[in-house]
Amino acid sequence: MDLPQPRRVSDVDALKALAHPLRVTLLQHLVAVGPRTASECAAEVGSTASNCSWHLRQLAKFGFVDRAEAGDGRERPWRATEVGFDIGAFSEDPAVRTQQDALIALQLNEDNRLAQRFLDRQHELPGEWLRAAALHGYTVNVTAEELTGLLGMIDDILRPYLVPLRTDVPEDALPAHVGIRAFPR
Repeated sequence: MDLPQPRRVSDVDALKALAHPLRVTLLQHLVAVGPRTASECAAEVGSTASNCSWHLRQLAKFGFVDRAEAGDGRERPWRATEVGFDIGAFSEDPAVRTQQDALIALQLNEDNRLAQRFLDRQHELPGEWLRAAALHGYTVNVTAEELTGLLGMIDDILRPYLVPLRTDVPEDALPAHVGIRAFPR
């Protein structure tokens, strides 16, 4: 089954649009939970509805989000247009590389924010979710080609479960964050 892949972003202007802390958080939130209004996003990301609305419009200029249809017709929610994004290989162009580095730093901060939020709120979770949660680190001996293949296999395993793609979601399912970092030690 061919599932949608993350959007490859290599244009320096699109990378600049993404390389903002609130925009990274907003986009990852919409990918994780589906369409939400600016007000709903604000409550989740700790900002104001007007600030979120402005940043969502900036993301929309580069096609990362767009307006979703709303049932009541009053406030239309925003939705992520992709199942995620990928910056590809590190560019040799210094302008692109600077934006790639900034975006990666923001993604790492967002991953760390989510992990800290989990730790801060773990006492609120049912036991089965505490037993299922894990923070693992592995060191593997691989070639660059093997690492590429390994990451591809991991992606193949996870992709059918991505929030924007999964249609057979069990009633007791919750969005879960899975972050993978792979680089030479």
